[in-house]
Amino acid sequence: MSDPWAPRPGTPAPDLPDPSAPVAVSPEQPPTGGLRAGLRMLVVFVAAEATFLLVSLLVLVPFAIADPRVAQGGPLPPGALLAALAVPTLLAALVAVGVTTLVGNGPAGGRLRRELAVRWSPRHLGIGLALGVGGLALTIPASALWAAWVGTDQANSAVGELFDGQRLAPSAAIVLFLAVWLVAPMCEEVLYRGALWRAMEHWRWNRWVIFGVTTLVFSVAHLELLRTPLLIVISLPIGLARMYTGNLLASIVAHQANNFLPAVGLLLITLGVLPA
Repeated sequence: MSDPWAPRPGTPAPDLPDPSAPVAVSPEQPPTGGLRAGLRMLVVFVAAEATFLLVSLLVLVPFAIADPRVAQGGPLPPGALLAALAVPTLLAALVAVGVTTLVGNGPAGGRLRRELAVRWSPRHLGIGLALGVGGLALTIPASALWAAWVGTDQANSAVGELFDGQRLAPSAAIVLFLAVWLVAPMCEEVLYRGALWRAMEHWRWNRWVIFGVTTLVFSVAHLELLRTPLLIVISLPIGLARMYTGNLLASIVAHQANNFLPAVGLLLITLGVLPA
């Protein structure tokens, strides 16, 4: 009796997967390179952080040389304030991008996309925007409660203190608005949820551990000790955007959505529309 399940003569054999072929990895789960690859991305993060600290110390030197009052602790001119806000963060991000290109894992052509998880995806951008806007339902009440607890003056951010009582020309106020809303979030995300996040991914840490560590480091690195608990709450939806999409652009959009209202507030204050 013939086997009814046997293939008929002339029927081609079904294609079977080649066990030696590499397993495809989805964009949300990039391949990891192990200990050395993680150390290289940690070097990227440390180099960027060192750049931020060094430039923060040096950025005001030209203004101090040009104006002796600045050297003696006098008020900073608007240009110095904007430079102190934007230049260190921007240069730190550029260092992170440059060092990743040099030492990142894998072929040089795709290192930024692979190591910093930068991928264009409208769906991921939508998720980041939804988490950023939705997170305001958590962060706005948290900020109000924090201000009521520690006092409005103590709850003010370092950027708010830097521009406290300042009146800027419209062009300078717009530059400040764009720096707080768009530039600073992008640069910060490259460091914390780009390079640092990827280092721990290479070490195959649990994604919730990575989420927790980067949230804590991000909050502490602002060097605002009193506001650190509030910064942790604020950064939760931003980290979730990065974790659930595997895409740095999603966390950048979430961070920018979170910074929009503070940026508008600074714009109106420095223009004199609202009281400081």
